[in-house]
Amino acid sequence: MSLENPLNATLLSLNISINSSDTEQYVPYKKRPETYIVPVIFAVIFVVGLLGNGTLMTIFVKHKVMRSIPNIYIISLAAGDLLVINGTVPFVSTIYTFESWPYGEFVCKLSELLRDVSVGVTALNLIALSVDRYSAIVFPLSKRSSRHTKSFTVLLAVGIWFVAIVLAIPGSYFAFLLQFDMHGKIIYVCYPYPEYMMPWYPRTMVLIKFLLFYTLPLLITGIFYSLIARHLIRSSRNVVGKNHSHVKQMRARVKVAKIVLIFVVLFAISFLPTHVFLLWFYFYPNTMENYNDFWHICKIVGYVLTFANSCMNPIALYLVSAIFRSYFQQYLLCCFSNKMLKWKHGRSSTLNTVNTISTADRIPYVTTNL
Repeated sequence: MSLENPLNATLLSLNISINSSDTEQYVPYKKRPETYIVPVIFAVIFVVGLLGNGTLMTIFVKHKVMRSIPNIYIISLAAGDLLVINGTVPFVSTIYTFESWPYGEFVCKLSELLRDVSVGVTALNLIALSVDRYSAIVFPLSKRSSRHTKSFTVLLAVGIWFVAIVLAIPGSYFAFLLQFDMHGKIIYVCYPYPEYMMPWYPRTMVLIKFLLFYTLPLLITGIFYSLIARHLIRSSRNVVGKNHSHVKQMRARVKVAKIVLIFVVLFAISFLPTHVFLLWFYFYPNTMENYNDFWHICKIVGYVLTFANSCMNPIALYLVSAIFRSYFQQYLLCCFSNKMLKWKHGRSSTLNTVNTISTADRIPYVTTNL
């Protein structure tokens, strides 16, 4: 593929820099700092994401008391994160290591599919969580109606996955191995936008993803959290006459809402650099002339953050939620904790594990408090 080809501009997004006179300024991978830094970061993302989201799934499966309505959405988020951690990260982490895509077209298409599905599942689940928290806090009695049963929540979560898969199919279908000649060496790159659909198709997809999977979720969650805040302000003026049980339940639901808000903030931060870069790259008329170190760093940071988001939610739960922290410690730190307890108290590790589980399972409001 010559550099006079209409796909010239896309080479910028494939780690190839071109100056205004179309003379190649190719920097070998071994001389780039990102070649060594990015794979290490992805290795950390893979380990943390696998352990964190895997532990969340284990908690949900083994402890029935944790299967509350908000936790169903949280587990759906964890499943989407596990999907991209296992099916995409091992392959895309090497983009900054190998000059040519070594995995073939099938893995290219599969990688695009899983990544888009994961993003869709994350965005739609955050919307569902914000609506659920609004309903739980503003209309607490309606949570007892049949419309808000766990069965309905499970069906809604399944529907979210179905919609995310359908929306991800075009990106996977059109993904292909872009081939070009670099100093007599043929290089293949996994690329989602075919040449014959340039430039309208990439612009359309970039804009749709920005609006549907970023702007819309943030707008909807912002609206519902504004309504929640207004309700809580009004309720704080009328606390007289409310029994202790009602106040305690409301505090628990507000705590869950805060955790969901943290998820939303992490989502907004993680995907912002990538959307900014893609919008600039595909809509700005003089991309090639203005591509510089700033946009190169923005591209790499955004690329890393989009996948780092897949391991952030378990970390946030560990730091904010006492009950999830106890379960994480039980499953991830059990060996170290049991040795310390045995050294301090002379008890067996088996007894400690049994006591931890039985204590947590006897607390009826544990699923609400998170």
